[in-house]
Amino acid sequence: MATKSIRIEGRDNDTRVESRILEERIQQAVAEGARELTVEAFGQHGIGGRLWVSDKEPVNITVNGAPGQRLGSMGFGGTSIEVMGPVSDDVGWLNAGAEIVVHGHASNGACNAMAQGKVFIEGNIGARGMTMTKTNPRFDPPEMWVLGGSGDYFAEFMAGGTAVICGHEAQNPENVLGYRPCVGMVGGRIFVRGPHDGFSNADARLEPISDETWAWLTENLENFLNKIGRAELLDELTRREDWQLIVAKTPYEKKGTARRSMSAFRADVWEEELGKGGLIGDLTDIDRSPIPLVVNGELRRFVPVWENAKYAAPCQSSCPTGMPVQERWRLVRDGLVDEAVDLALAYTPFPATVCGYLCPNLCMEGCTRQTKNMPAVDIQKIGREGVNSKVPELPPLSGKKVAVIGGGPGGLSVAWQIRMKGHEAVVFDMAETLGGKISSAIPNSRVPKEVVDAELGRVSKVLPHVHLQKKLDSDDFTALRNDYDFVVLAVGAQKPRIIPVPGHERIVPALTFLQEAKKKAIKPGKKVVIIGAGNVGCDVATEAAGLGAEDITLIDIQEPASFGKERREAEEVGAKFKWPCFTKEVTEEGVLLQSGELLPADTVIMSIGDQPDVEFLPENIALERGHVVVNDNYQTTDSKVFAIGDIVRPGLLTHAIGHGRRTAEVIDEMFQGKRPQTDTREMIDYSRMTLEYFDPRLTEFSNLQQCADECSSCGTCRDCGLCETVCPQAAISRKTLEGGGFEMVSDPGKCIGCSFCASACPCGIWNMVENTPIG
Repeated sequence: MATKSIRIEGRDNDTRVESRILEERIQQAVAEGARELTVEAFGQHGIGGRLWVSDKEPVNITVNGAPGQRLGSMGFGGTSIEVMGPVSDDVGWLNAGAEIVVHGHASNGACNAMAQGKVFIEGNIGARGMTMTKTNPRFDPPEMWVLGGSGDYFAEFMAGGTAVICGHEAQNPENVLGYRPCVGMVGGRIFVRGPHDGFSNADARLEPISDETWAWLTENLENFLNKIGRAELLDELTRREDWQLIVAKTPYEKKGTARRSMSAFRADVWEEELGKGGLIGDLTDIDRSPIPLVVNGELRRFVPVWENAKYAAPCQSSCPTGMPVQERWRLVRDGLVDEAVDLALAYTPFPATVCGYLCPNLCMEGCTRQTKNMPAVDIQKIGREGVNSKVPELPPLSGKKVAVIGGGPGGLSVAWQIRMKGHEAVVFDMAETLGGKISSAIPNSRVPKEVVDAELGRVSKVLPHVHLQKKLDSDDFTALRNDYDFVVLAVGAQKPRIIPVPGHERIVPALTFLQEAKKKAIKPGKKVVIIGAGNVGCDVATEAAGLGAEDITLIDIQEPASFGKERREAEEVGAKFKWPCFTKEVTEEGVLLQSGELLPADTVIMSIGDQPDVEFLPENIALERGHVVVNDNYQTTDSKVFAIGDIVRPGLLTHAIGHGRRTAEVIDEMFQGKRPQTDTREMIDYSRMTLEYFDPRLTEFSNLQQCADECSSCGTCRDCGLCETVCPQAAISRKTLEGGGFEMVSDPGKCIGCSFCASACPCGIWNMVENTPIG
């Protein structure tokens, strides 16, 4: 008879199923004959425990997603559980015979009080693993196998069973057993491979590994590696000289090495000889009662500090506009998708065009998830939704006016921000339409035309005062400076750089080619050579292919700096990259290199960057190598004039947009008579975030909700309650603040400074600070 299989979902209509309900569904499925179960977990506790089945009719459970605490707790013989990722606290708690395989890390309390069964972990474990285990002589002793290393207080009060710590890629390769292992150990044995800082000598000792014991270990080690799919490590892990065996001391051994207690020494020796209080008994009346082993209050070694929003998230620090990416994902988690999309309008007038299509997504490059080889949360998914954002509500005008010279991304950004702050911005541009290179040069293959048109339409409603096809001269600039409170230069870089080699008059500048290509007004021929293999050169190659070119070569004097989508698309159309190449001459036949090689070409295009046009600027505005000199607030040597974007230094579209936002902030503060302030927050350290709760098998994101769920919210509390849940002293509580906010509070009277809260926090909010000494 075929084995009955069933799939059990941890969500009903995007709502998480309660742990109790999910357990009832599992129990009911088994009672109805299901023996192969797949559970899609979303943080539910106790999965796979308490299933009354026989060894003749075993139950196999596969757990996908993120299981909660106590997976397999009180599991019985005949139950096999395989978790396709990491697990939370207390896996195998009170296990009475189940076999559990974990393809990832395990958190604190693994195998706590386990009596039977086996737990195999392909990773590391947290604190207090294999504590209070026991053995019934009528049954096989419990076993725990860990491929990596252990956290602190391992094998505390261990009373039976076998633990094997392989030390492979341990979280602390210098100490695979953690801090203070084997305290109170009274039974069982521990095989350990790798360096450690010792263990409780009062409770345990080393024992030589006999031939019989080594045979048992190697045989079962092979079984363990097969269970977790790591059989290739067998030879590496079966070098006998790498292993040590720790066993509990017998009561007789402990009695023979017992020391006089401190209380007995104080009463029988110290105070007997020196009187009450010892040497300083006549100088102080402080409490001299014994200090407990686990302390709280002022005697803690470390104190937890809730540092919510003290540090900037890596994604926000990496974004030139300073957009709080993690806040957008929080809004999505809270069901406020429209608010998450619209939040971008406070930072850029182009949330879809730039964040969704053109930006290389520096926020994703900085994402903490990538430190654990997991894909960054996909900002493009929410970015592209920005095309549907409506015009934001505008404040009344203050009477202050700012002239913005340049209608590209930087100019529109600063004008947008100035209007959002209640001041009037007037834009001047010599082009026929707004948008700069976004409108005139960037190919439609990079961003759909309808997206650009929609966002420029929204901009025009916010910025009604625009003067196009206006090329300013020095007199025009002087008039603007006199008529407006401030002037912002955002003209970009429009003058192509051309190497003055013989035949350079045959060269087509990249910007000119892209502008003509967008209008379908140029035919490059079959063979094209592009001098300069950066991202703009890649755009040229892609457009040339779309216009009929078949043989496209990009040359550079060094390894090309192109990357990302632009490089991939150029390679997909067959473009070839060649370097190092030094151009000697451009002829009718093509490009002649200094090496003597001729690269045939119908069209030669140069893409080595553009220069700003600064001829209209007065002499009192300082220049350096053709670019305008500014201070940290983008203010030029003329205090009424600011400059942003490529006229200051070459950069990405997002750099120009970020310059514009910062400049608008400075101008607004100056209008209010304030000294300009900056966000001085440091980026939070990557090591503070705990990512073991997230699915390491995820390679791409299917929707916004999945993106939001997988965001660690670095530096900003997710309000997940994990710290409150894992605190062994129930010292942490959530306090609601006036105005709807909250904070997590640690009670010093209960807190023992164990750092469970800091170790568990996915956001890195809790920081363990060394306690200030008394006095």
